[in-house]
Amino acid sequence: MKNKKVAEMLDQIADLLEFHGQVVFKINAYRKASRVISEMTEDLEQVWKQGRLAEIPGVGKGLQAHIDEFFKTGDIRQRQELLDQSPRELFDLLAVQNFGPKTAALAFRELGVQSLADLQQVIDDGRLAELPGMGEKRVANIRKGLQTLQTAGERVSIGVATPLCQTVMDYLREQSEAQLGRLSPAGSLRRGKESVHDIDLVAETENGANLIQRFVSMPGVTRILGAGDTKGSILFNDRIQIDLRAVPPSSYGAALQYFTGSKEHNVRLREIARAAGYKINEYGIFQAEKNVGGRREEEIYEALGMSWIPPELREDRGEIESALQGKLPELITFEDMKAELHVHSAYSDGQLTLEEMARHVADMGYDYMSFCDHSQSARYANGMEIPRLKEQMDAIRRLNKKMAPFTVLCGVEVDIRADGSLDYSDEVLAELDFVVASIHSAFKTDPTERTIQAMRNPYVDVIGHPTGRLISRREGFAIDLNRILQVGAETGTALEINSYWDRLDLGDINARAAVQAGVKLSINTDAHSPEHLAMVHFGIATARRGWVRKEDVINCLPLSRFKKWQKRSRL
Repeated sequence: MKNKKVAEMLDQIADLLEFHGQVVFKINAYRKASRVISEMTEDLEQVWKQGRLAEIPGVGKGLQAHIDEFFKTGDIRQRQELLDQSPRELFDLLAVQNFGPKTAALAFRELGVQSLADLQQVIDDGRLAELPGMGEKRVANIRKGLQTLQTAGERVSIGVATPLCQTVMDYLREQSEAQLGRLSPAGSLRRGKESVHDIDLVAETENGANLIQRFVSMPGVTRILGAGDTKGSILFNDRIQIDLRAVPPSSYGAALQYFTGSKEHNVRLREIARAAGYKINEYGIFQAEKNVGGRREEEIYEALGMSWIPPELREDRGEIESALQGKLPELITFEDMKAELHVHSAYSDGQLTLEEMARHVADMGYDYMSFCDHSQSARYANGMEIPRLKEQMDAIRRLNKKMAPFTVLCGVEVDIRADGSLDYSDEVLAELDFVVASIHSAFKTDPTERTIQAMRNPYVDVIGHPTGRLISRREGFAIDLNRILQVGAETGTALEINSYWDRLDLGDINARAAVQAGVKLSINTDAHSPEHLAMVHFGIATARRGWVRKEDVINCLPLSRFKKWQKRSRL
């Protein structure tokens, strides 16, 4: 589908209009249309062919003409005309956090900034700070945003790497037939890291040369970096490097362990092996010259007197010592999950009706769920005024009669306002079954105290995406996590691991700190469409990296125990 391409073009036009100082309502119209189209499950091109563009909310005649032009020519003339009057790298510049279209226009007009290199130069020589309304503090934030962008550009999100890896694995299995045995991701992707430098694969085969040739000739390969009998390396779509190691069955486990890493984990493991008279490499584990293991990954760890260590823990953060003592935690799995507790519907900015979305959640194998559409202040997300919230509550109660024994909870994602108050009164919150409280605005206005104030509310069950980070473009709030964990433990308020690939918030380190502080976690997708529900696996991987067990996660509670856990049950 070309939905995302059209949405991207409309968003670009909005940025260009803002850069050139156009009126706000016109800019917002493009942004709204972009969001609606990006979240459509129906193929926009088919809608266009059927003459139904007018049925799309927020897409008036002018925008319909743009979409018609795109499908006929592949571009939108207004976009190109605006681009011709703009800096050559405008969209790269706008990807820098804290450097929006108006600031970009000022820097272009006064200093001639047309590229990221130009921006770096005027930051370094102090000229940016001298512009009206800038100053050192604002420039420091732009500098940090530029550094974040440059770092993010060197890595690939787990949300991009995981489906690509699966596509490659499916291709190899289809093409290789009986020549291919076990096949697994390795490296950072197997360890569940939120972003990776490249994708590593380990394959079991007796015919490595043939497998490598199939690998380097698959669709999407834009450059072959290497192709031998045991290793192939390619650049996929001019962006992502993928490496494949082909090994015989006798070495598959050892190679998988070796190439999974991390480097720090492997160095520590080899220190222990040497002290015990062993040598480990990608071919096996050896005592003197005798190979004592390597066919299975578990054999490497067993030979050293320790239990197998889940890949997500292999960061040299105490996992080897715990394995030697037989004290590794039993990490959470998807099979432990009984509920999805943060889902959006068309009542705010979700794509589907209550019943449509609920049936997709039920198909995931859960026992219950909670809709948490946006509260009234979130106007950008079609936040619900109280009458519409109550209408939704009635609709959910009717839906429960239809979908029993699957249970749908009446919930909300209530905004934590700039003054720390919540977007609905306690009287309204008391009528709900479940409440997620989140900060969506005024990010720099004392997020710690606002979060703590929300946690002390007897009806708030979970703090949503607690640090507010967006991995690709925005650092988290400047919060005092230790204080938040202390209050979380005191009040019995859970913190969310938001599974959306660009959030993964809390991250693994903070999730482990929460568990150590006695704070419960809630792993949710914040799903706005059915496709988002599968992202729960990213959240679970993050939790596993944080040493999280099922008993640490409220989604793993049966519904009766979940209700007893809630603060409101003790009022």
